[in-house]
Amino acid sequence: MEANLRREIILQHYEHPKNKGLILDDAYIKVNTNNESCIDEIDLMVKIEGGKVIDARFDGEACAICTSSASIMLDTLVGRSVEEVEVALEQFTNMINEKEYDENILEEAIVYEDVAKQPSRKKCALLPWWGMEKVIQEVKKNGDST
Repeated sequence: MEANLRREIILQHYEHPKNKGLILDDAYIKVNTNNESCIDEIDLMVKIEGGKVIDARFDGEACAICTSSASIMLDTLVGRSVEEVEVALEQFTNMINEKEYDENILEEAIVYEDVAKQPSRKKCALLPWWGMEKVIQEVKKNGDST
């Protein structure tokens, strides 16, 4: 993907993030994830029914990379099964760590394919995805794919 298009997509998701804003609903799994070395702190709420992510929300204070990554991640993962989410998490982590990955699985999240060239930004892009990993771990721990 061309660099200017990547920047444009990231900026769009930063200025107008999708799925932003938490709600009061106990049917959601809630997790918090933060980066100790900067201001990035994201709260995620994910609703899973029938083994599928049917809705997800986020909020928090974070930089442009982290905020846009959360927006793109949720836009990409809502509607997928828990198993598909696990594959996407692995593929995103591989991409950020310059390992082999399938860009088709990541859809718009491939805008972060060059983040590895800026090691200080890797955590920014990964933070929301780590939060989703916590959600999936919670689902598996509780055997809850309601």
